[in-house]
Amino acid sequence: MVVDTFRFELRFTRLALLVLPAVLGLCASAWPDVAQSNSNLESRRREFLQHLAAAAIERTHHVVRYDPAYVRISYPGGDVPADTGVCTDEIIRSYRTVGIDLQKEVHEDMVRNFDLYPRTWRWLLSRPDPNIDHRRVPNLMVFFARKGVPLPLSGRADDYTPGDLVTWDLGGGVPHVGVVVDQKSAQSGRYMIVHNIGQGPRLEDILFNWKVTGHYRYFGPAL
Repeated sequence: MVVDTFRFELRFTRLALLVLPAVLGLCASAWPDVAQSNSNLESRRREFLQHLAAAAIERTHHVVRYDPAYVRISYPGGDVPADTGVCTDEIIRSYRTVGIDLQKEVHEDMVRNFDLYPRTWRWLLSRPDPNIDHRRVPNLMVFFARKGVPLPLSGRADDYTPGDLVTWDLGGGVPHVGVVVDQKSAQSGRYMIVHNIGQGPRLEDILFNWKVTGHYRYFGPAL
């Protein structure tokens, strides 16, 4: 019995020594493909953020009257009148320029995960509302954290790069949102922000003007 066991172990060891190089060869040959795939994804994401930042800058050429009114809009692809809007509408319009409909993406996630979203307006409705949900900063914060990449709330300007989304508390719990773009302030050297705080879409150096409450990157469902 001892001899048989020894012979079996010897055969198994020899088989393993024969098979192991082939297995290692397969793993080694697959590794460049994985590395190349990751590199391609990172490249596509960087390009996407560049396009998003450019779309946000383009928004500063539009005249928009600040108007937070509830408006019934079409779905998907709906928008309030082009000459009106709030801070979230600049984010929505910038993303729509690069082919992503936040109205649709936020609504679909809220339909599936309504309980994960803020209760602030729950008493007003018992189900998601595609007319307004994507236009509320707290909802976007949950969505970007769930579907994008939540980033640290750093006090270092260098940690905020073009295409990043930033949310703030303006005081008294009033939320605000903007997007970092690839133009730097001549005074501070920081990347500037496109946002609408009441005077329409503006390009300003306001990254640390208020308490930062959120920092995200969102590449859309395809990336």
